[in-house]
Amino acid sequence: MNEWQTKAVIALEAQQAKVKDRSPQWMVAEQLKDICRQEPQSAELVAQDLQVEAMSITEAEKKIKAYADSHKTGSFSCVAPAEADRILREFYGLPSPDEVKDAPTPPAKKRVDIADFL
Repeated sequence: MNEWQTKAVIALEAQQAKVKDRSPQWMVAEQLKDICRQEPQSAELVAQDLQVEAMSITEAEKKIKAYADSHKTGSFSCVAPAEADRILREFYGLPSPDEVKDAPTPPAKKRVDIADFL
């Protein structure tokens, strides 16, 4: 993991410590940790956003709950993992998985051989 990924995971775990284990807010942090571990550029955005109270995991969970409440069937509501992912990406301004796949990969570091200079 790079520096931003580590910062994001630490910030998420700090917020998780303030909520009940396996609560909806705790699960939001778990999903964000998965995203951050897989996408270094998203980790930077999440780490920066988590410094603002309005961007906490509790606030993100409220967006998911609002979506669930607006899509209720009788007394039942559910948010599929892909829907939760979309909501979290919109809330934190993260690129979609397709955009991440299409992003250019940084060039591989070349090894320098001292003999090349002779």
